[in-house]
Amino acid sequence: MKVNGTLISLNKSQTLFDFLQSQSIEINTIAVERNGEIIPRSTYQNVVLSDEDTLEIVRFVGGG
Repeated sequence: MKVNGTLISLNKSQTLFDFLQSQSIEINTIAVERNGEIIPRSTYQNVVLSDEDTLEIVRFVGGG
């Protein structure tokens, strides 16, 4: 699987939610695109990842 341009090997089948937790990513401050499609946060627990997936994870940054 490719995440933000970096190859990552999945050791087991896991959901997007589980993957984000394993990477210590706070889901309330990000948006995730999987294979060119934005994934609604409410479905993270239902999206099963595969080694062929490409994820782009962007973090919201406050400023002013």
